[in-house]
Amino acid sequence: MFALILVFVTSVSLMVVHKQWSTIMKQEHEKELLFRGSQIVRAIESFYEDSPGGSKIYPRSFKVLLKDNRFPNLKRHLRKHYKDPMSREGGWGIIYDGKARIKGVFSTSSAFPLKQGGFPEPFESFEKKKKYLEWKFVYEPGKETKP
Repeated sequence: MFALILVFVTSVSLMVVHKQWSTIMKQEHEKELLFRGSQIVRAIESFYEDSPGGSKIYPRSFKVLLKDNRFPNLKRHLRKHYKDPMSREGGWGIIYDGKARIKGVFSTSSAFPLKQGGFPEPFESFEKKKKYLEWKFVYEPGKETKP
């Protein structure tokens, strides 16, 4: 009888610990999503604002954010190709301008976010969103991009 009670108490304790651990991990993934999204927006901003010849354009792909050959010396707007931390595949949804150029990204996860408020300035629009895929990381000239 004692062994049965011990097994029951242990399993309930493990379920509680698992739920807490899952919540902590989801919070960490959300922080990482905000970081990676802001890094990508900054890279798009850098590419756009540093366009040679004064014609400001968005990048055609992530590759040019990693290695921009428009200058005599190689320029890197993004240190590495960040993956979407909320999706298993790691692929981002892409937001294009009218000329098939990348102006932003979003998570492809349809999961419900834990974070519902207290977002830094460029991300206030994320408040009370029902899915991560509603968190749009977009560079729009003239708007603040740094959290």
